[in-house]
Amino acid sequence: QVFSQVGELAQEGAVFVSATKGIENLSLKTMTQVMGDSYHDSDSSPPLFAVLSGPSFAKEVAQKVPTAITIGSERDDTAQFLQNFFSTDYFRVYTSSDVIGLEISAALKNIIAIAAGICDGLAFGANARAALITRGLAEMTRLGIQLGAQQETFFGLSGLGDLVLTCTGELSRNRYVGIELGRGRSLDAILDSMNMVAEGIKTTKSVYDLVTSLGAEMPILEQVYEVLYEGKDCGKAVQDLLSRDLKAESS
Repeated sequence: QVFSQVGELAQEGAVFVSATKGIENLSLKTMTQVMGDSYHDSDSSPPLFAVLSGPSFAKEVAQKVPTAITIGSERDDTAQFLQNFFSTDYFRVYTSSDVIGLEISAALKNIIAIAAGICDGLAFGANARAALITRGLAEMTRLGIQLGAQQETFFGLSGLGDLVLTCTGELSRNRYVGIELGRGRSLDAILDSMNMVAEGIKTTKSVYDLVTSLGAEMPILEQVYEVLYEGKDCGKAVQDLLSRDLKAESS
């Protein structure tokens, strides 16, 4: 809705940078895809779209502590222009042409962070958290590749980097939701106590619908969905993950 209004004011050659992490509920599209669909000015060339993604809590960026992120654009010249525009002596910017990979990894890591928070809320310890993050990364990568992303993107700043930050950082809203769920609080009570948005909640529904339509396998996502939207007990969700058929790690 915002872009449909702002896009009308865009001059030819304008660049729009998305820093929004998620998948739209009904369309199941990424944010740059949504923006592209919203641009209806046929009299001029459509604007250029780029994605800013990576491990970057806003509070720490505002405090000017060292941070590294990735700017993604299908055009190298656009990516390099934005790289130079955003880079400072404390904010390092890398470039990537894998826009879909950056957007998918940025969205999915919030879901895995809720799961990691549940592990922490249940006091399962560091072993469980490490396993959850690792297997979560595998799920993210599989879906990303199926959607046309590059595997290496998921081992970069927007993938592994942001995943580790969001699953372990004290400022992570999605991890906080998971922690409180693991401690036994209801989702409604948790949301009522928050004054900021945990994007992973709505993203879980969107990605669950997307995965269902694709027939993909994402067991961690499925359990998070059942906890959030079907009221499943957190302990039962963990047990169901652990009791799945044994298989090779690479599968």
